[in-house]
Amino acid sequence: MDTFIRVPGDAEFIIERLESHGYEAFVVGGCVRDACLGRIPADWDITTSATPDQVKQVFKKTIDTGIEHGTVTVMMHGTGYEVTTYRLDGEYEDNRHPKEVAFTSNLSEDLKRRDFTINAMAYNSRVGLVDQFDGIGDLKRGLIRCVGDAEERFDEDALRVMRAVRFSAQLGFDIEESTYQAIKNHKAFLKNISEERIRVELTKLVASAHADRVNVLYATGILEEILPELTPCFGCEQHTVHHIFDVGEHIVRSVMNMNFFFMNLSDEDGEKKSKYLSYVLQGMSTAQQEIFKTYLEKALAYSDPIVRDLTEKDRTILSMTMLLHDIDKPTCKTVDERGITHFYNHQILGSEKSYGIMRKLTFDNESVGEAKKLILWHDYRDWDSFKKVRKNISKYGDGIYKLFLVQFADVLAQNPDKFEGKFEKLFDALEKVKEVLEAGVPLRVKDLKINGNDLINLGYEKGPAIGKALNDLLGSVLDNPELNEKEKLTEIARDALGK
Repeated sequence: MDTFIRVPGDAEFIIERLESHGYEAFVVGGCVRDACLGRIPADWDITTSATPDQVKQVFKKTIDTGIEHGTVTVMMHGTGYEVTTYRLDGEYEDNRHPKEVAFTSNLSEDLKRRDFTINAMAYNSRVGLVDQFDGIGDLKRGLIRCVGDAEERFDEDALRVMRAVRFSAQLGFDIEESTYQAIKNHKAFLKNISEERIRVELTKLVASAHADRVNVLYATGILEEILPELTPCFGCEQHTVHHIFDVGEHIVRSVMNMNFFFMNLSDEDGEKKSKYLSYVLQGMSTAQQEIFKTYLEKALAYSDPIVRDLTEKDRTILSMTMLLHDIDKPTCKTVDERGITHFYNHQILGSEKSYGIMRKLTFDNESVGEAKKLILWHDYRDWDSFKKVRKNISKYGDGIYKLFLVQFADVLAQNPDKFEGKFEKLFDALEKVKEVLEAGVPLRVKDLKINGNDLINLGYEKGPAIGKALNDLLGSVLDNPELNEKEKLTEIARDALGK
C-alpha cells in the first residue's frame, strides 16, 4: 500500500504557508485513508498547531465555520478547505459533544482523540505519514478498530457505534473484536443521537457496496435501537415456493441487488462484485446458482440504461425502498391449512409504515413520497396488455422505470426456481412500457386535446365537475388513444352532459 500521497496544490499551499509562519500542518483523517486506498478523496481536511486566530492572520479569505471547535475554512480559488487546530476534547456529557474543547500544540494528542485507526493518520510531504496507531496495518488487514480503548471512544460519541458499521459497509472491512463488543455495549446510547445523524449513517450504509452489513446492525442490537420496526423481519420464515430465505435475509439481499445495479455501471473494482456474488449465491443449490447468474445478467441488460440516468439521491431512495419494502410482512403473516404462509396487503400497510419511519428519520418530502409509492407498487404484476400498461403508467406517474429496478431487486432475492416466469413477465412489461412512452401516447389530463375551458363552453359547471369530466375523458383515451382528437373528445363530453 503506497504511503506517498499526492496532495492537491491548494491544500499543499495551505500547509506550506502555515509552516512558513512557524506552525505545523498536515492533511488528516478520511482524505489520508482514501488516498492510501488509492481512492480520490472528496475533501482535504487540514490539521494544524496554529490557533484559529493565527490561521486567520495567515490567510486573507477565511470563514468561521466552526471556530468554537477550532475550525476555520480557508478559501482557495473558490474551494473551501477546513483547517482545524490540534485539540483535546473535554468531558462528554451527552455521548455526542464534548463539554469543552482545548487546543494543543501536540499532533499526537489530537490524533488519539479520533474514532478509528484508519481515520487517525496525518500526512505532509515534508514529514511523510504520521501513523502512531497502525492505521495502515488495519487498512491492509481490512479492519475497523477504535483508537485506544473502544469503550472510551464510544462513551465519548455514541454515533461512532453506527459509523463503525457504516465504514465496514463502505470499505468491506471486518470490525475488530473488542470494537465489536463495545458496539454491543453502547448501542443504547444511540437514543442520545439525533434522527438526522442516524439517517446520514444509515443511508450511507444501505447505499454501499457491502449493504449486507445490515446484518451487523441486527446482530449488535443497533437495529432495535434505530429501526425497531424492522427487527421482527429477521427470523420471520416464509414457507412458500416463492422464497428460500426468511424475510430479513430476503430484505438484505434485495438491498444488495439494488446496489449491484449501480455498482455494475461504476468504477467499483472487481473484488467488490465478486464479494457480492459470493454472498448472494449462499444458500442456493448449484442449479439455483446458475439460474441466478443467468437472470442477473438479463436483469442487468435492462437495468443498466435505467441506472445510467439516475443520481446518488435516487440510489439512496431505492436502497431505502428495498430496506423497507417488506417491513410489514411479520404483521400480515398468516398460515393456511397446508402450512403455506401468506402476507396479504403487506405492501399497502408497509407503504404507510415506511412513510412514518422515513419522516421520523428526517428524509425530505420527495424521498419519503417516492419510497412510499415504490413500496405500494413493488408487488404489482398486472401488465398483460397495452391498455393496462397505459393505465398503470398514468396512475403511477413519473419514475415508472425505477419501479422495475425495485421489482428486479426483489425477485432476485426470491427462489431462483421461480425466476423464469416472473422475469419474463417483467421483461415483457418493461418493453411495453418503453414502447408506450416512446410513442408519446396521451397518459395525463394535460395530454388531452381538450381542456377545462372547452368543457365550460359546452355547458359544464365550474368546479369539481370539470376535473371529473377530464378524468373520465382520460380514461376513454387510455382505453383507445385514437380518441385523443378535439372533435371526438367534444362529442364524448357532450354525450356525457346529455346534450
